[in-house]
Amino acid sequence: MTKKKQADYGTGIPLHEVEALARVLLPEIQKFFESEEGQKEFRERKEQQEKQS
Repeated sequence: MTKKKQADYGTGIPLHEVEALARVLLPEIQKFFESEEGQKEFRERKEQQEKQS
């Protein structure tokens, strides 16, 4: 039986390392976007995108 190599999507970074990084970063990113500051930045960015369209 051959072990299937998991795709690294061209990054060269092993999948287990990407997953470990995601476990650390995702909760922090979520906290930021749930914060007042994050909501403000999101609204500003959305307005900029609408102006460019």
